[in-house]
Amino acid sequence: MVNIVLFGPPGAGKGTLAEIIKRYSKIVHISTGDLFRENVKSSTPIGKEAKKYMDEGKLVPDSVVIGMVKERLARDDVKKDGFMLDGFPRTLDQAKALDGVTRLDTVAVLDIDKKSLRERILGRYNCPKCNRIYNIFNDRLKPKMEGQCDECKVALTHRADDNEETFEKRWKAYEEQSTDALEYYEERAGLVKHVDSNKILALTEKDVKGMFGL
Repeated sequence: MVNIVLFGPPGAGKGTLAEIIKRYSKIVHISTGDLFRENVKSSTPIGKEAKKYMDEGKLVPDSVVIGMVKERLARDDVKKDGFMLDGFPRTLDQAKALDGVTRLDTVAVLDIDKKSLRERILGRYNCPKCNRIYNIFNDRLKPKMEGQCDECKVALTHRADDNEETFEKRWKAYEEQSTDALEYYEERAGLVKHVDSNKILALTEKDVKGMFGL
């Protein structure tokens, strides 16, 4: 059983890396975004508490987020197969709280520079019919005809929050919140493993198993 934290800014590819790891193991992928939606939809006590802050446009306090994660980590599938945490911890307080709940084997830090991440996020489009992903800044992923899916010939869609203002806010928040947490983990010899975000798709079974001890 292996416990992993996937660490990096929004859009760095944590979900993609999790899917690759799952090809070679039964580790449970836990996305905090999915956890929020699950608890709010099911109207759990934690979900109701989180929704109050969300409805007011406020950040959900660490205590609520930690409670949500703690409850999920206590389930049988995690106890049996281990976990990959995606989107948690984001702050030093969250990292310390997680240490009080469980042990970690690896913190996988997805490294990507601001310019590359900006192009990845602001340039991404998808086909509403076949869900194929395109990117106008990437020659390999650029559609043959601007704004149109190569296969379906329908207009591509672009997420409303994939814009410059939102990107800058998320990047700033990540830098402000996560620096201390990353330094906290870096102090523990052998815990942190750096992964080039731009080379995730090239990872082989040997790479993954060697990196995470699967």
